[in-house]
Order: sequence, then structure tokens, then C-alpha cells
Amino acid sequence: MQSANMLLKKIVRSSVLPVAAQHGMKRDLFPLSRTLSLSLCLKQDDSCKPSEKLDLDAWKKVMKSGMKEEVSETIPEPQELSGLAAARETLEMWRLAGKSVPENVSEEQLKTFMECPSKSAKKKYLKYLYLKELYKKNDKRKMEEKRERRLEAQEQASKTDDTKKSPFLCLWTSTMDKAYNWRAAQSMIFGQPLVFDMSYEKEMSVREVANTVKQLVQSEGCNRRAVDPFHIHFCNFKDDSLYHREFLKHYKEAWGKLLITVTEQCYTEVFPKDKLIYLTADSPKVMKTFDHDKIYIVGSMVDRSIKTGVSLARAKRLGLETAALPLDKYLLWNTGAKNLTLDQMMHILLTLKDTADWKKALEFVPKRKYCGFVTKPVNELKKTLDLVNTLKLGMRREEVQKQFAKNYPKK
Repeated sequence: MQSANMLLKKIVRSSVLPVAAQHGMKRDLFPLSRTLSLSLCLKQDDSCKPSEKLDLDAWKKVMKSGMKEEVSETIPEPQELSGLAAARETLEMWRLAGKSVPENVSEEQLKTFMECPSKSAKKKYLKYLYLKELYKKNDKRKMEEKRERRLEAQEQASKTDDTKKSPFLCLWTSTMDKAYNWRAAQSMIFGQPLVFDMSYEKEMSVREVANTVKQLVQSEGCNRRAVDPFHIHFCNFKDDSLYHREFLKHYKEAWGKLLITVTEQCYTEVFPKDKLIYLTADSPKVMKTFDHDKIYIVGSMVDRSIKTGVSLARAKRLGLETAALPLDKYLLWNTGAKNLTLDQMMHILLTLKDTADWKKALEFVPKRKYCGFVTKPVNELKKTLDLVNTLKLGMRREEVQKQFAKNYPKK
């Protein structure tokens, strides 16, 4: 009897255990093999009972049911999820290859990455996301350093009993915030309108639209803190557009509480045409004075490739009057295009509205673009500069001729 038990154990180990390991059912089969061996190790009187014999049909049913459960657990993934997973694997491979790939990529960014038409477009988009993430990290690091410095300053202030001023500062900021809101509310009724044309989304890339919205946010904050703010109008503004999504990222719940006018209508449908003036750097007409009865239009566009004539063509198509800032009249221009950012335009227009002084207004032009303010007309200064350059060139030419004659004398 003992030899029979040993033989049965060898058969179970050699046949059942490999099959169980192959189908992932080793845990379920161990107790069965254990019960089989125990049932044979019973007394000789009960070993011949038909109820305790090995039932092969039941064993086959157990095996088939386990395989069905295993097949039912492996459900194929949707096609969209498999595409996103493949895109993530591609990004991981590019990251390991040393390319500029961001660390955190959302599903929306992955879908945009998959929709790129070519490999170079995908690389450019990933580089844009990488730089954006890098800028965010730098900003976060700067904010943390600023926070640490502020905490240190607060600790020093607590030592010198300067913390008593903090309630007054909180009260002051809340009071000024209410005053700014009151001025903005008054400007919506009595203020001079200022229109931002939001119809240039198709002319820009995603990065340029994001920069445009960032400048518009700064312009709105600058206008809100002004003594006599404009009544800002966002015309040709469409819901669920790229502009709208970027504004929601900046303002979040405060977007619906802004004291500005947002409309899908064109400015020609809201205001009379004879009062509209489109401000563009490509206009042949130069703006001489600020007119408080006119309504100025600024194109909401950040163009890194400097596409000239886009806003001027739109203004001519609508039959509107155009004007350009008198930069050549007051500034000795150095380098760069004469296109200014939206927040710089807001500062210039607010200063002109309050003081009517072009020199004070044009101080908001970046100083790297001009050499300084001029007292004489620019044409005369250019003539003087040309004359000086001509004289320098003539003197240099004479020196070269003398040096050449000295080195190579005539025989």
C-alpha cells in the first residue's frame, strides 16, 4: 500500500503541477492534490469505496472553468487607450534618447501630440511643452525663494515688533481692491471704450495665443489699477475658443466676475464706424494727439514671425480709419520691429489719456529698442548721422590707401 501511495504522488507531481503552473492555477490545485493523497492514505477498509475514487470528469470541469475565468479576465483595451499608451512609450523612448521631452504630459497634450502631421512638428510641440515646464519650474523655484525671504523678513519683523502693522496692511489691500473694483464698475458706465480685436486666433500658433492672453491679463490688471480706467471690450470673442480656454486657466472662477464686456459681435456692429480708429504699426497715418471721443482698437495678436500688414488689411477691409504711434517723431529708433506688446500699449494709452504727454507715454517702450528721445526732427538727425558715417568711411579709405602704397611701393 505504501508503494502505491508513493507512485500516486509521483504521478500527481509530474502531471498536475506543470499544468497548474502553466495556467496560473497552482494555488487552486494544491489542495486538490493534497485531498487526493490523503484519501488514498485512509484505512484499507475504506479505500475501496466508490465515492472516494478519483473522478476525472470533475477534474476536467475544474480545469476548463479555470481557463474560462482566465480568458474572461483579459479584456482588450479600447483603441484610443492603446494609442495613448503607444504615444507615452514613444515619449519615454525619446526621453531616454536625450531629447527635450517634458516629465508630465496630460491626455489632452498627448492627443495634440498624436495629431501633429509630421515628426518635426511633434518634436517642436514637445520642445514647447518642455520649455513651458522648465519655465514653470523656474517660476516655482523663484516663488519658493521669495516665500523663504518673506518668511525670514516676517521673523525679523516679529523680533522688532513690526507684526502689529500686518492687520492694517490687510485692511489697506482689501480697501484698495474694493476701490479698484468701484472704478472699473464706473468705467463700464461712463468710461471711454477700448476694443481688443480677438479675431486673430487662426493667424497664431498655440504658444502665441498663450502669450497673447498673458499680455491681455496684464493689460486688464493695469487698467483696473488706473485712476481713470478704460471700458474694455473683447470683440469677436467666441466661446470654447483657444482664447477662452487660456483665459479660464488664468482667471478660473473669477472669469465670470471681471468688469469687462465680452461679445461675439464685431466692433463695427457695436460702435459707429466714424468713431473707430484701428491702431497698427503698419498704418501710413501717424497719431498726433489722443482723442477722448474716439474708440481705439488694438489687435490681440502676438506675432513672432512679424507678418506685416495683417491688421492694416483687416482695418481697410472693414473701411476703418487707422493710425500708428509717432515713434519716429519722439524716439531715435535703434533696432527691432516697431510692434509693441499689449500691456505696453495699455500703459501708453492710459498715460496719454491722463497727461497727453507723449514723452511720458513713450517711456514704456523697451529701452533696448531706441537710443533716446530727440529734440530735433528725426530726418535732420538721420542726415547728420549719415554725414558722420560718410566722413568716417572717407577717412578710413584714405588710411587704407596710404597703408597699401607703403606696403607695395611702385618700382
